[in-house]
Parts: sequence; structure tokens; C-alpha cells
Amino acid sequence: MNEERIVIRRAGPLHGEVAIPGAKNSVLKLMAAGLLADGCFTLTNVPDIADVTIMADLLNAIGLRSERLDPHTLRMVNDGSIIPVAPYELVERIRASINVLGPLLGRFGCVSLSLPGGDDFGSRPIDMHLSGLQAMGATFEMRHGVVEASVSTPDSRLHGAEIVLDFPSVGATENILTAAVHAKGTTVIDHAAREPEIADLCNFLVEMGAEIEGVGSSRLVIHGVEPGTLHATDHRVVTDRIQAATYLAAVAVSGGEVVLRGARAEHMEMLLRRLADMGVTVLPVGDGGGESGDGLAVWASGRLRSIDFATLPYPGIATDYKPLLVTMLTVADGVGIVTENLYPGRFRYVEELQRLGADIRADGHHAVVRGVSRLSGAPVRAPDIRAGAALVVAGLAADGETSLTDVHHIDRGYDDLVGRLTALGADIERVDSA
Repeated sequence: MNEERIVIRRAGPLHGEVAIPGAKNSVLKLMAAGLLADGCFTLTNVPDIADVTIMADLLNAIGLRSERLDPHTLRMVNDGSIIPVAPYELVERIRASINVLGPLLGRFGCVSLSLPGGDDFGSRPIDMHLSGLQAMGATFEMRHGVVEASVSTPDSRLHGAEIVLDFPSVGATENILTAAVHAKGTTVIDHAAREPEIADLCNFLVEMGAEIEGVGSSRLVIHGVEPGTLHATDHRVVTDRIQAATYLAAVAVSGGEVVLRGARAEHMEMLLRRLADMGVTVLPVGDGGGESGDGLAVWASGRLRSIDFATLPYPGIATDYKPLLVTMLTVADGVGIVTENLYPGRFRYVEELQRLGADIRADGHHAVVRGVSRLSGAPVRAPDIRAGAALVVAGLAADGETSLTDVHHIDRGYDDLVGRLTALGADIERVDSA
């Protein structure tokens, strides 16, 4: 069967409104946390993306059933018949599968988990996950790519510990957090990741009955509760700051004025500051409550200005923003120097941008981007989720026609990117590959 491709043609400024869906990097972790309690959960503002389906398949194999009530509402039913074994054929499809480790180990005291797959952009070891859980009483054996975890106490229950992460790892923070909610005593995670999606997970766990202090900070304190005391709950998934950034970048390179409904400025403060340096104006709109009201309005005209930037853990510039910012720099006035401090493999999309006429020199952790007045359409391929979206944005800034293949990567993380851009006036469509 021929896979679809995305065809983009330059069409001028964008105008209108776009609703920002729920966050991929939150909903997958919330789904895994459903393993912690029996009952019926309902998640709303769920993005309609492939990764949610993949995660649902994995959890169903473990024993947590789910169904979509509509494209953006997910019901999960945990009837207690959980088997703490995650099969390789499902785990290897998605890196977020590692997030079942904490809930299963914390609740059942044992788990068998194949090493996870996902995007291929460099090594992301799980050493910090394992060392944190070992401090809580877990033991691990690695056998032919499978992690066998257990707790050797008589009641198979973890105990609290003071854990200092070497690096504010999102995944390690999430796994230690979800394991700690049922541990005996108090667990402290210092140098914890602070991403909004971590706070969303904390809030979800608190709604289930967990006791967590320091939500949103780099020091999380979790007071373990007795097994069986957590309960199912309903929860609205936080909006996706990476999808919001994608539409910000689309307006930045195309010009125009667009309202991003649901986008939250407090989750993107550093990014918005750097966009302002490049000549993009972003302001809160509406009075719908919350720090950002109803969302954000973005407008841009004229050529962007180049900047230097480096990726850093939250609240710094996220590595997921980098392909979008690099794309903006390709058509900006001047030279920008980009430093990747997290995943050096994430410059692999540079060759695709060069096919569109970008002037980029990448070496290890660094790239120098010399802006050109206009990109030129060409066939390109999406190497991963965020780079794929950035190439769509690049197509909006390119003369002629840009044809993007391997769009299944985009489907894993974006909720109808083509349809939403079309509604804003972009000339973009999905077609069958010849």
C-alpha cells in the first residue's frame, strides 16, 4: 500500500483561529498512570494521534482497557486484571512505553518490560529511571533486551527514598513519581523535571488520591498512600505547547495573524521571548480564565531576525522546539548559531532543509544557520515527529512545491496538522504517494 505524502505550496499570510489539542507528552503518561487504580477513568482534550492508539494497544495487552467516546475523549477501565508484563511487539513501537514501569512496579512489586522504541535520534538510556527505583528497594536484571524488575520485601512494596537526579530527566521523574505514590513513607525527588506535562501528571495523581508536594518545582515530595486507596478520576489533558509552537512558527515564516485557542503563554515563556527577538508578536487573548485566558494571538510581517539559542531543560528552550526555530532561522536575516545540549542526533533533519535551499552547517552539538531570502520546494522526508512538522513549516516558506514523505511520523504527534493549516489559508494537502 502506498503511504500518503504531504504537499505544500507557498500561499502567503495565514489568518484565522486554530484550537490547540491536548499534549502528546502528557496524555501517554496519564494513560499509563491509569494502571495505579481500579475503576473507570475519562480523559478529555485527548489529541487524535497515532501514539494514543499505540499506547492504548500496549495497555490493553497489560489489562487496562480503553475506548474513544469521541475523537478527543478517552475512557479507560481498570477492572483489576492487570498482568505486569509489557510485550516487545508493542513496546518497541513507542518510547513512552517505559512509563508503565513506575506504576506497575509501585503497585504490583514486579514487572517485565522490553526496552522501548520510538523516534531514532540518539541514545536515551534509562539508567536514572533504574537507579532511582533501586534506591526505593527495586532490583533489576537485564535479559536479552528485557528489564525484569522486582521488590524483595515480604509485601512487595517499595519504600520512600531521597533521590537526586543527575539531570532533570522527564522520564525518570515520571517513573519515580508514579512508583512513589504507593511506596512506604516519603520519597523526595530533587532536580526533578519541571515540564508542564509533569505538573499535569502530578495533578492527575492528586485527583486520584495521591499526596504530592512541590508540583511544578524541581523538588517533588511524595507521601506514599496505602495500596488500594487510589481511585479512578476524570481529567482534562493540558494543551500541547509543541503543537502550539508549530503554529507560531508557521505564522512566523508565512506572515499573517492567527489566534491559538487554548495555548498557554506560561508554558512557553522562554520560547515567546526568543520569538519576540526574531520579530514575532505574541499576546494573550480573551478572558476565559487561567493565566493565558483563552489563548494567544500571534502576528508577523516582514523578514525575521536571526538569533542564537541553545536547548536546555524546562523552562529553557525545549529540544522539541529546535527544528521549528532552525526552520525559522533558514529564512531570517543574518546568521544564527544553534547549540543542542540534550540530543546531538537531533540535527539529522538538516540535510532535508538543505534540499530546500537552506544554508546550514552542522557539527556535533552545533549548527550555523545563514538565512536565505527564500527556500525552494523539493522532495523531502520526515525523519521524526517534530522534524516532520518543521519541514511542513519550511514548505510554507518555499517557492514551488514541497513534497514530504514518511508522514506517519507526524501522525504520531500531530492532530490533523494539514486540516488545521488549511483552515488558516495554507495551500497544503495529503495525497497518495505515486
